[in-house]
Amino acid sequence: MKKIVVLTGAGMSVESGLSTFRDADGLWENYPVARVATHEGWVADPEYVNSFYNMLRKKLVEAKPNEGHRLVAGLEKDFDVTVVTQNVDNLHEMAGSTHVVHLHGELMKVCSSRDVDNPQYQRTLTPPDLEVAPGEKAGDGSLLRPFIVFFGEGVPNIMTAAEEVSKADILIIIGTSLVVYPAAGLVQYAPQGIPIYLIDPNPVAAATSRGIHQIQKGASEGMKELTEILGKLKN
Repeated sequence: MKKIVVLTGAGMSVESGLSTFRDADGLWENYPVARVATHEGWVADPEYVNSFYNMLRKKLVEAKPNEGHRLVAGLEKDFDVTVVTQNVDNLHEMAGSTHVVHLHGELMKVCSSRDVDNPQYQRTLTPPDLEVAPGEKAGDGSLLRPFIVFFGEGVPNIMTAAEEVSKADILIIIGTSLVVYPAAGLVQYAPQGIPIYLIDPNPVAAATSRGIHQIQKGASEGMKELTEILGKLKN
């Protein structure tokens, strides 16, 4: 069974009603990145940071996977599939994908602010309990914080993702501009000569290198087209 690695970015979830961060009407236009997505912002005003992610969680629980998510999950019928996502939503899992590597954390989880990656102090929030209250503590006595990789912090799963890409027979990239590192560097781990498909409605400069075949459509329409192509490659 051939191995597919699917690398997804914010454009994957746009059709599900979740704003991208970088577009003209994206979240960064309304919330300064330095205040809500950096370690310095957290230290300066943890209550403001938690209130921002409390708001995002309420939006997320109202969202549903789109056809693109479902088609990615459906690839598991014929391929060994790993999804590597820059997104902090859980829409891939909701659609049925069973092997998802989150590079930038998970919005529905909270953790210790002293020992972020210690699973002992991580907790998954579920409705109606979606908010971190001011001053709420983790099990180690530190303030609870979002389980999100802030700008400037290390990306714990990047080497796991690189290893997955290095074993791929086919690489699919959906909804990412390939300008945010270290995730953008993952393409360089793909074995030489494997098919690489990029689905994005906008021209992507990186598509000119490594013989990347771009399908210039949104996630759902692009995955419909690609699913037909992959049907010929599954054996």
